[in-house]
Amino acid sequence: MPVTCQAEFKHADRAQLSLFAPIEKRALVWMAQRMPEWVSSDHLTFLGFASMLLAGLSYWAAKWNSYALLLVVVWLAINWFGDSLDGTLARVRDRQRPRYGFYVDHITDAFGTFFLLGGLALSGYMSPLIALGLLIAYFLLSIEVYLATYTIGTFHLSFWKFSPTELRILLAIGNVALLFRPVVEVFGRKYLLFDIGGICGIAGIALMVVTSALRHTRALYNAERLP
Repeated sequence: MPVTCQAEFKHADRAQLSLFAPIEKRALVWMAQRMPEWVSSDHLTFLGFASMLLAGLSYWAAKWNSYALLLVVVWLAINWFGDSLDGTLARVRDRQRPRYGFYVDHITDAFGTFFLLGGLALSGYMSPLIALGLLIAYFLLSIEVYLATYTIGTFHLSFWKFSPTELRILLAIGNVALLFRPVVEVFGRKYLLFDIGGICGIAGIALMVVTSALRHTRALYNAERLP
């Protein structure tokens, strides 16, 4: 059956309150204004997706050569460029396709994150179960964000001053740390550095999901109280 779309579409408000948001926004607009005409938002979206796939492959390659971790840092930077700039380019050029852009951007993010964490699980630098837990936590947070976008009308791009940009920076720093200290000692026992980071990430994301879900449930309940 052919897919039909609603004739009317209401834009959701974008809530971006991350640590580097003001600087990042100015930098993205500056780059978008100077981007060659032949480069489109679709090109940038594909670049962002491809770089996540290559980051996952680089994690897998790091199982044999640890310096592949530095390649991951390069792919993360390219991912930021493509994934962050595609929407800004569309807005600067006034060539927005809000439904198409929202869908394609976030479905490619989902696949890209799957490849990234899949590669990390195969790298030996993070236990597969913890990588799986981190992936599930990410998907739960994504579901909460997308449901809130539809029901509340606000698209949250950050939580507690953290957005994908800050997370990329933390992951890049962690990759460099892995070259020198892949194993750490906690309370007399040795653990993989990224296992500790992954557990902290799972706990933090879980807390974000629960608090956001409770807040949005209360807001929707109050907005649609039964007589």
